[in-house]
Amino acid sequence: MPVRPALLALLAGLMLTACGGNRPVVPVSDRSVSMRQPESAIRTVVHGDTLYSIAWESGRDYHDLATWNGLAPPYTIALGQQIRLYPPPNNIALPTSPPPVSVGEKKAGPSSANMHATKLLNTVKKTVPTRVVPLAVKLPKLAPTAAVAIAKSGKPVRPASRGSRSKGAGAKSGWVWPASGKVLKNFDENGAGKGLDIGGSKGQPIQAAAAGRVVYRGSGLRGYGQLIIVKHSDEYLSAYAHNDRIYVKEGDTVKTGQKIAAMGDSGTDHVMLHFEIRRNGKPVDPLKYLPKR
Repeated sequence: MPVRPALLALLAGLMLTACGGNRPVVPVSDRSVSMRQPESAIRTVVHGDTLYSIAWESGRDYHDLATWNGLAPPYTIALGQQIRLYPPPNNIALPTSPPPVSVGEKKAGPSSANMHATKLLNTVKKTVPTRVVPLAVKLPKLAPTAAVAIAKSGKPVRPASRGSRSKGAGAKSGWVWPASGKVLKNFDENGAGKGLDIGGSKGQPIQAAAAGRVVYRGSGLRGYGQLIIVKHSDEYLSAYAHNDRIYVKEGDTVKTGQKIAAMGDSGTDHVMLHFEIRRNGKPVDPLKYLPKR
């Protein structure tokens, strides 16, 4: 009995299907690759680190590091702590950590602020006439850290914000030269020179270029030798590198022109001061701030 052409076509189609022929290929993408961050996305805190030194080393603004890692002033970090150098996924700010509590100080619980708000609401209700229906008031849910801050200062902790930073010291007036001597190397925005190299003799005095607070003292930053970082305002920091001796410690308040170190050659092959100014974490040309000689 002859086989009809239609039946042959049907049989051929079934054979192709059984053998996997003409099956569409669906590409498989590894989403984990695109989600990975650089290997240097995390920095482990070692002895001598401060949030300011880690920000300086990584070229970040310390406000950003504080926000990405949920740190609140005074930005205390612990040995072995993992510090995120990039924003969290979707740039979500982490909850801020509570301010440190001194020994013997009772730490307020999460409910203290809510209890205060409830007591206030009950007082308001008592003063409202009974014939007036009081409005329903929904109490906000407070995070533990916010409750601690409110209990201590009466004001909630707000994330660091560029718009709310104080100007204070650090404007383009009021700076002085940190050392006398010839400028050996100028600021180079597009190169490796992120500050001024000022020549001099070993032991020559180095002074604070503006009033501020010492936020780092040490030799943990490669290429800087014995280093001092001074915070002048929420925007401005300055650094003094390659010192021979340092006369201030972290936390000290310094005045404009105060002697803070002696010039040396630590971390370099000749005596000099490497001086930098950074605004919001970005290096700026010190000559635009220092008075003309």
